[in-house]
Amino acid sequence: MNQQWPDVVAFDVNETLLDLSPVAAALVEAGEPAHLLPVVFGRTLHTGTAATVAGVWLPFRAAFESALAQLTDLSDAERARVADTFLELTPHPDVEPALRRLTTAGVRVVTLSHGSPGVAEAGLERGGVTPLVERTLTSETVRAWKPSREAYLWAAGVCDVTPERMALVAAHGWDVLGAERAGLTGAWFPRAERVYPPAFPAPAVVAGDLAGAVDALLAL
Repeated sequence: MNQQWPDVVAFDVNETLLDLSPVAAALVEAGEPAHLLPVVFGRTLHTGTAATVAGVWLPFRAAFESALAQLTDLSDAERARVADTFLELTPHPDVEPALRRLTTAGVRVVTLSHGSPGVAEAGLERGGVTPLVERTLTSETVRAWKPSREAYLWAAGVCDVTPERMALVAAHGWDVLGAERAGLTGAWFPRAERVYPPAFPAPAVVAGDLAGAVDALLAL
């Protein structure tokens, strides 16, 4: 095997691997517009990362329901029902072939989320790709939201590799930036983001899609 490519490739979960359409549908069912989801999701990330920087711990679900409270008039029960739909997510169609391409090449595949425990597992199981994933990791274990350096170094330690032998694939530029600053190889491709944030230093890999990101990592 070409020893230049990573020993372990970690994947972000929400949006990168799993489609958030069920969450958008739950918002509609609760009387909110589906296009509100990106705003709520963005506020969730802002809330969680701000709390981490300030030294306050918030699990993903608490940050998500907090964002809903700020941006909607939903009741406590309605916010809880929307949050529950994260357990109904399924992988995007391009996920299975991308993960299989890596495992066939002998690369270990893990997930690294700051989402609630069980979300990645449920989605991977629903998509039939659980056998392709060595382990699912959530930074809730170390109470540090990505893109904090601690989250990525912890993940590398759990996988028993040095940071430079691990890569992170994500559809979020801020996540890739955090991984690279921690010494990992970063690979970005578009889903909700049209381009990699021009204000950030360019990562090792910028690809047009998930398959391209995987191919680029295997070409290192």
